[in-house]
Amino acid sequence: MKLIMSLIGIAALSFVTFVLAQGEETPTPTSAETPSTTIQETPAPTPEAKAATSPTKEPDAQKKEEPATTPGPAKTAPSARGKKMNVGAMLKDNENRWSAAIAKHDTATIESMVAADFIGVNSKGKVQNRRAMLAEAKSDKDTYTSTKAEKLDVHMYGAGGAVVVGMANEKGTGKDGKAFDRTYRFTDTWMNRGGNWQCIASQVTLVAQR
Repeated sequence: MKLIMSLIGIAALSFVTFVLAQGEETPTPTSAETPSTTIQETPAPTPEAKAATSPTKEPDAQKKEEPATTPGPAKTAPSARGKKMNVGAMLKDNENRWSAAIAKHDTATIESMVAADFIGVNSKGKVQNRRAMLAEAKSDKDTYTSTKAEKLDVHMYGAGGAVVVGMANEKGTGKDGKAFDRTYRFTDTWMNRGGNWQCIASQVTLVAQR
């Protein structure tokens, strides 16, 4: 009987120890709760996430800045039409200088604008080279009160050639003392030679005289 009681006591003791062992293992959930603290620390990377998202705004800023850096139309580069207009104005100025030189008997100015291989037809229908044309200008004894080129029309032929059509009016007194008022129609051909525009041909027709 005592043996049975002792066995029962041992069994009861072992059961109690088993229950106590189960009770000691139950705190493990508390230890499992410790990772919750690590879960709460996860917001720490959020600044990195914000920093990572900030570069995405830079392309927008760059896109907004691009229009400011894009160059405008180029203004310094002249158009082909602008070049033609500049040459045309220069040739008209040459024609005006030529008319003024006739009034002053300034053959040096005329000579500077006429090519060495010039060929022309004067108002009397005579064909003249450069030397003959300049000789006629030097021998002119008329006294001029007014000489002017009018209704000048420039026609460009490529970058190196041009034809100027216009009217020339001359007023003054001849060597015989008589007043004159003459109007000519002329056609001058100009050529660009090494950047220097020269008159290479000319034709003059007397259309009115008083």
